[in-house]
Amino acid sequence: MKLNRLFSIAPMMDWSDHHCRFFWRQLTRQSLLYTEMVTTGALIHGDRERFLRYNTEEHPVALQLGGSEPSDLARCAAWAQEWGYDEVNLNCGCPSDRVQSGMFGACLMARPQLVADCVRAMRDACTIPVTVKHRVGIDHMESYGELLDFVGTVAGAGCEVFIVHARKAWLQGLSPKQNREVPPLNYPWVYQLKADFPQLDIVINGSIQTLEECRQHLRQVDGVMIGREAYQNPWLLAQVDRELFGMDNPAQSRDDVIAGLLPYVEQQLARGTHLNHITRHILGLYQGVPGARKFRRHLSENAYKKDAGLQVLTAAFDLVKADAATGMASSAA
Repeated sequence: MKLNRLFSIAPMMDWSDHHCRFFWRQLTRQSLLYTEMVTTGALIHGDRERFLRYNTEEHPVALQLGGSEPSDLARCAAWAQEWGYDEVNLNCGCPSDRVQSGMFGACLMARPQLVADCVRAMRDACTIPVTVKHRVGIDHMESYGELLDFVGTVAGAGCEVFIVHARKAWLQGLSPKQNREVPPLNYPWVYQLKADFPQLDIVINGSIQTLEECRQHLRQVDGVMIGREAYQNPWLLAQVDRELFGMDNPAQSRDDVIAGLLPYVEQQLARGTHLNHITRHILGLYQGVPGARKFRRHLSENAYKKDAGLQVLTAAFDLVKADAATGMASSAA
């Protein structure tokens, strides 16, 4: 089944884990979600179940892999299908030193034939879509022609979906955080890729913050992917299903989201999960609403405690409701 890539949420290290994705599903049912990047080494030599488990409610969900050895990536792509993921994605965009030392991430853009070999091996090992997320260039790659060559070579191996972060990555001299902010955005090159490869699905990524910006990009490309804004201002996601997909939104209010989370939190606590592993992802839910600061403070100060239970979350929720009630009373007066 062809995935609807109109709107997706980026893979984000230390952020987009399965607790976070369950939370996002209370806000949007239609968006395509991505895991954090998982290295082939972690899956082959580590606790595979820990890295691959997810909640069935997360579908559609894609597994992002980091690696550069075709045979290893093929094994992991087969596991992605076995575990029921809807897509497997190869990371060719992460610029961190740790990733470079492992010969994967953005540095792979300098080796398009290797990426093509990886994609071919992954496609031979599974039937779910194999996609690539990459930058518009790295260090020495200064021309659109080099980007064109990268996409053309990888597409020749059967990749039909390219998720393009519209910034170069400087592999020397900038931190991963700086690489998300310092190199200038180059949306026109991403638009041009779609014009030059009309048969491919081109998804644009990079500092997209509003649904209006999404609509503007969708006039030029097949899909948009947002990252930090979804994490820091998650209520934005509550409008996605209606505004972009023409479907009903799952939550009519932030309170609906909390109500949807409570059974999940209770279930996870019973399994031994620490409360703050879940609540750290929801701190921005009430951003811009009276009581938001009290909500964040209460969770930040209490959810990490060893004995923190469901009552910590309900108490934070009560603080917001109390401020909302006070505001309504003041308005009525």
